[in-house]
Amino acid sequence: MKNRFWTLFSSTFMLSACTFGGGFVIVPLMRKKFVQELGWIDEQEMLDLTAIAQSSPGAIAVNASILVGYRAAGVPGALLAILGTVLPPLVIISVISLFYQQFRDNALVSAAMAGMLAGVAAVIADVVISMTGQLVKRKSAVTMLTLFAAFVAARYLDVSIIVIILVSGAVDVAQWLAARRKGDET
Repeated sequence: MKNRFWTLFSSTFMLSACTFGGGFVIVPLMRKKFVQELGWIDEQEMLDLTAIAQSSPGAIAVNASILVGYRAAGVPGALLAILGTVLPPLVIISVISLFYQQFRDNALVSAAMAGMLAGVAAVIADVVISMTGQLVKRKSAVTMLTLFAAFVAARYLDVSIIVIILVSGAVDVAQWLAARRKGDET
C-alpha cells in the first residue's frame, strides 16, 4: 500500500507540474495514467468521476484528484492526491509572483504563453472527442440527445450551466430508474 501512496502522490504531482491550461487538460492525462497505465480505474468510472468533478464546486483538477485518490487509496489517497495536485502550481505561482513585472513585460514569455494556448486547445478538443466517444459506445439515444441539447443550450441559448447540470442529472436518474424497473420486471 505504501508504494500505491507514493505512486499516487508522484503521479498527481508530475501531472500537475507539467500541465498547462487547467483542469480540462489534466483529466485526459489522469485517464491515461490511472486507467490505461496503472489500471486502478476503468473507463466508465473515470468518465463518471470526471462528471462529478466538473459538477462539484472548485477546480476540476483538484476535484478529479480527490475522487481518483479516494478511489485508489481511500481518504489518505485523496489527501495525497490533493497535495500532489496543488503543490506544483502553488510553488510556480509563488515564484512567478516574485518576478511578476519582468514576466509581464517579456515578449518571449508572451510568445511562449500564446503557443501553450494552442496546445491547450488541442488537448481540450481531445478530451471532448474521447469523452463523447465513450458516450456514443453506450448507444443510448437519450444520452446523445441530452448531450446535444446541453451543447445547444450552453452555446446558443445562454442557459445557465447550473440548470444544464441539474436537467442532465435528472434525465440520467430517470434513465437509470427506467433501466432498473425494466430489469426488475424481467
